[in-house]
Amino acid sequence: MGRISNIATECQLVMKMTDKRSRTSKDEVKGLRLVRITESGGEEVRDIVVRECPLTVVLNGIELVTLLCTPTKLKELAVGFLYSEGLLKRREDLKRVTVDRKRGVAWVESKGDKKVTGEQLSRRYITTGCGRGTSFSLGDLRGAPKVKSKMKVASSAILNLMKDFQERSEIHRMTGGVHNAALCDKKNILLFSEDVGRHSAIDKILGESLLKGLPMKNRLLMTSGRTSSDILLKAARAGIPIVVSKSAPTDVGVKLAEAFGITLIGFVRGSRMNVYSNGWRVVTPPRPS
Repeated sequence: MGRISNIATECQLVMKMTDKRSRTSKDEVKGLRLVRITESGGEEVRDIVVRECPLTVVLNGIELVTLLCTPTKLKELAVGFLYSEGLLKRREDLKRVTVDRKRGVAWVESKGDKKVTGEQLSRRYITTGCGRGTSFSLGDLRGAPKVKSKMKVASSAILNLMKDFQERSEIHRMTGGVHNAALCDKKNILLFSEDVGRHSAIDKILGESLLKGLPMKNRLLMTSGRTSSDILLKAARAGIPIVVSKSAPTDVGVKLAEAFGITLIGFVRGSRMNVYSNGWRVVTPPRPS
């Protein structure tokens, strides 16, 4: 009876807390009891944490990778991961995507039954992943296309988008345990995703864009996380000209942004931002004389 009572209490807690945020589901958070210690001492309280689960991605019968992720938008995650790794080029490459949530497996079939070669699997590099060890090859970097978009955006619009971006971070406000990503035009957030991993949050955006047929050129990619080299590679593959983060870039991230023709913006907070590459896309107001 005690076990059943605890489960019921947990479900009531999650329902109560998620009711406050209509877009937050029980798939994303889990209720629990913990001991909170302050200068006044310790007390047992109820709280919630973000959920984490493994998702194994299988392409044409070949098991490629197991991703640790928040268990939402799993179809989008699988497709976005394959797209950002260069294993899918366009929406038309997809034949079928089947996700078994209970087993944590996504089976993807592509047209032409494209096979992953032994060379592709062997020449992988572990990156500075969060929530998973994502990978890519040096050959992928050399083959990434340069972004040629002439898109420009006002700095004030970027600040407004970041404000909206942070206000949508419901699970982060509730748990402090996720990263966020978004695809935007010059005025609005078009797609938004949250995940325990910064890479998976972005892959969900790329996958959703691909599945819905939304163009990614002349768009902004927003992320809450560090913009390292692999994040810039994802943006370059999608043809996204502007990458915006409230956090810092790495030195290789900046170099790749310059090489790929991507405008990289970091530390977007309050009324300020740092532009690290291809600053001609950011239209700023004239400085007062």
